[in-house]
Amino acid sequence: MTDLRSFAINLAREAGQLIVHYRNIESVKREFKDGLEMVTNADLEADQLIRKGIAKTFPDHLLLSEESSPDLGNLETLDAPVWIVDPIDGTVNYAHGHNHSAVSIAYSQDKQIRIGVVFNPFTNEMWVGEKGNGAFLNGESIRVAEEKELSRAIIATGFPYEKSELNIMIRRIEVVLKTCADIRRNGSAALDICWVACGRLDGYYESLSVWDFAAARLIALEAGAECGHFGLVPDGADPQFYDRNLLIANPAIYPKLLALLRDTDSQIDP
Repeated sequence: MTDLRSFAINLAREAGQLIVHYRNIESVKREFKDGLEMVTNADLEADQLIRKGIAKTFPDHLLLSEESSPDLGNLETLDAPVWIVDPIDGTVNYAHGHNHSAVSIAYSQDKQIRIGVVFNPFTNEMWVGEKGNGAFLNGESIRVAEEKELSRAIIATGFPYEKSELNIMIRRIEVVLKTCADIRRNGSAALDICWVACGRLDGYYESLSVWDFAAARLIALEAGAECGHFGLVPDGADPQFYDRNLLIANPAIYPKLLALLRDTDSQIDP
């Protein structure tokens, strides 16, 4: 896996340099998918850079990318190696000049996420995880925080563009804010999960798409986090790819936050 890891790191760094260039030098142009979800020309250019790099080096590998191939198929049934890519996680942050956005690249082989790379080019922070070999930030080993009390925990979450379940999300926020020390809504799932991995946050929950969390989830696991779901996972679904009601936290906080969210959801009428 060493060559694959180095390839992913170099590709993420190259894509990161491109998106910084677009924001500093070029004009960032915005569009909206389905009238809701923002995408910029930098997203599309970074996607093409990553796509071409993978196709040239690993022509037999598949690519699941938010921008160019979001409908590749069920990851649980694909036999070929798959790269899972979000060229800019945190596009709204990026387009508004915020520095909390990142390139996210995961590599899956034999239906297992083996490598995860998340790179924030604005802070020059590179998170890397390899299954069974630990998690690192800029080459230094990282571990989750050791906070044990919900009342002292900092929890992050996010909100989708589509707002049909806004009431239940607000109810969760209310309960978490009353129970925990504070909440963060930073705008990049990949970075928020990496922040759990290196101890800047104690927990994170949200429903996402697989390209938002595939790389960061592995990094968090390798840093000692517990990863699961506060809602039911359908029979036969692989939890590592299931994208609804994701919950990631340090091992002491995880069961407490899990119980809190499940209890909250059970009290809300469908």
